[in-house]
Amino acid sequence: MPEEIIPGLLHWTAPHPNIGFDVSSHFVIGSRTLIDPLLPDGGIELGAEPERIVLSTRHHRRSIEEFDCPIFCHESGLHEFEKGPAVQGFAWGDQLAPDVKALEVDAISPDETGLLIDAGGGALLLADAAMHYVDEVHFVPDQYMVDEGDDPEPVKLAIREALSKLLDLEFDALLFAHGSPIPTGGKEALRRFVEQPPETPQPPQ
Repeated sequence: MPEEIIPGLLHWTAPHPNIGFDVSSHFVIGSRTLIDPLLPDGGIELGAEPERIVLSTRHHRRSIEEFDCPIFCHESGLHEFEKGPAVQGFAWGDQLAPDVKALEVDAISPDETGLLIDAGGGALLLADAAMHYVDEVHFVPDQYMVDEGDDPEPVKLAIREALSKLLDLEFDALLFAHGSPIPTGGKEALRRFVEQPPETPQPPQ
């Protein structure tokens, strides 16, 4: 069942059928905005019908076709949906809902988007640039970051530089499409990751 991890924001997890471990989805109660939704077995109860779906990256199409509402993805990722479903593009800086704003990350993929959410003390959601399956924020495993044989270190540097620019924003919670949310102290957790990222762990088995 969804849990209200900060006032106005629901979170739940479900096992991803392709990668084999749990991923996170979120629902912003105020604007009724679904973010990267993956339905668990038996569905979920949100308390209200979603008004829109926002994807933090084109790769997170998950269960979007199970909902009857507009779907939004960064404009550079729209090629993913040429065969459907209908998805509308947005640009970084766009206010996608009164309480959801799109932010530039563009490090691990061109459409990688951060989402600044006006709920509780503020929340920042990350797509694939970072995960939180262990104690500290960490990188996605190398095999998911670059093609075989490519060097992941330049991508990691670009991620750190991109995320460091978000530390001036007002937020306390740090949310992830992959991993557990950090309801409070998220900005400092992100700062630690940016300044001294740990070794990349392997995905959970």
